[in-house]
Amino acid sequence: MGTGNSGTGATLTESTDNLVEPITLGKVVGVFGVNGWVKLFSYTEPREAILDYASFLLGNGGQWNAAKWVEGKRHGKNVIVRLEGVSDRDSAAALIGQEIRIRRDDMPEAGEGQYYWSDLQGLSVVHKDGTTLGEVEHMLATGAHDVMVVKGDQEILIPFVLGNTILDVDVTKGVIQVDWEWL
Repeated sequence: MGTGNSGTGATLTESTDNLVEPITLGKVVGVFGVNGWVKLFSYTEPREAILDYASFLLGNGGQWNAAKWVEGKRHGKNVIVRLEGVSDRDSAAALIGQEIRIRRDDMPEAGEGQYYWSDLQGLSVVHKDGTTLGEVEHMLATGAHDVMVVKGDQEILIPFVLGNTILDVDVTKGVIQVDWEWL
C-alpha cells in the first residue's frame, strides 16, 4: 500500500518482498501540530500498544517502507507520534491514509482462548446444527464484546463470546462453530 517515501525524508529502506502475513495495526488519520507529528488510529488494545512496535512498515497500495517512531503517546481516542525523518506539517500531511503494518511473526503469541482478529478473518462460520453461515469478513469492537461480521447468503452479526455464542474456534481447520439464531 503506498506512495513510498512521499517526500518525507524518512528512513525508508525495506520493500515488501519479504513481508509475510502482514498485520495492520493502525493508520495515519491526520496531522498534529506543525513539527511533523501525525495522528494515528490504532487497532491495538489498548490503543497505545501500537507504540510497542518501534519498527514497522508504512504505506498503502502495494508499496511498503520501513519506518520508526521517534516518540509518541496516547491523545484522546488516537495516538500521536513523530516519525523518524518527518519534521514538518507538509511531510506529515503526505502520510495521511497510510497504514501501519508489522510482520505476523513480530507479534507475541495469543494466549489460550485469545485470538488476533486477523486470524479469524476468512474462517468459515458453522452453526451447531451443521449449517454453514458464511465467512468472517471482519470484526467490530462494540465496547461490551467483539462482534464477528459474517458474510454468506446474508450478513450476520454474531457476538464473539467464547462458551456462549462461540462454541469452538479451530484456526488450523479454519472453522468457528457457533450457537446463534440468525433468522
